[in-house]
Amino acid sequence: MNKKVIVPPIKSQGIKTKLVPWINDTILQSGIDIENANWIEPFFGTGVVGLNSPVQGRHIVSDTNPHIINLYNSIKDGSITEYNMRAYLEREGKVLEQADENGYEYYREVKNRFNRDHSPFDFIFLSRAGFNGMMRFNKKGQWNIPFCQKPNRFAPAYISKICNQIASAEKIIRKGDWQFLNQGFIDTINMAKVGDIIYCDPPYFGRYVDYYNGWTEEDEEALFAALMCTPAHFILSTWHHNEFRENEMMNRFWNRFNVLTQEHYYHGGGHIENRHPMVEALVFNFDLQEPQYQEEAQQLELLFA
Repeated sequence: MNKKVIVPPIKSQGIKTKLVPWINDTILQSGIDIENANWIEPFFGTGVVGLNSPVQGRHIVSDTNPHIINLYNSIKDGSITEYNMRAYLEREGKVLEQADENGYEYYREVKNRFNRDHSPFDFIFLSRAGFNGMMRFNKKGQWNIPFCQKPNRFAPAYISKICNQIASAEKIIRKGDWQFLNQGFIDTINMAKVGDIIYCDPPYFGRYVDYYNGWTEEDEEALFAALMCTPAHFILSTWHHNEFRENEMMNRFWNRFNVLTQEHYYHGGGHIENRHPMVEALVFNFDLQEPQYQEEAQQLELLFA
């Protein structure tokens, strides 16, 4: 089991890095056999929860965003490594630094190239050169984030950080049995069997989402129906409430399951005044027990205290 959170090589609004210990502690109290259970994750996103999962069986993960799946399959098959990514970022970062208009025109050139060729190398470049580390696509599936004007966007230390994240992800993937699928969440949930654990982190209904296909009330209802019928354990991440309003989907669907809450602050949004704490919810269909792996749970608590 990982004692330190592995940070993925891609970023997005709503990333669960700081919530990983809470999620893992809940898994350790689920009573499932983490050595033999399979990990099923239909909204893989950045991959931070799956890469840090204590579950040791197969990892079957999916996302409707083909660029995320392409990136991780490229890491899995070795076509992206920390070494060729370093060479790429050093080359592209140098061109960006020397380009006119502080790099804006070259950023647009890479964006157009990515929208045409879908290179996972360009995907990393855009995710780190775009504004505020956001990941957003328009209705045509094209990259849709403005340029970040920060100088030295690809300084040597920053490139090393990205490449180290790729190396860490590769290590986790290579020592396990991973399957990365570009498909809808229903198909992935239906792959779960008795004893498996499904982790769902869908876009948050009623809030701004930068997900590849968006998220509707019908999607939330379909997710509820699928999780109601699954023979597996599941954990769902969603929002419970903030200082302005409550998540109406809690009363409509999720309060019939067990719910834990915790306040969390997202560093998202273009203006600081639009950034507020939110109460997160973990929804799950099992009773909490004393951790089977008490030592690991205590180590997690100490590490993130």
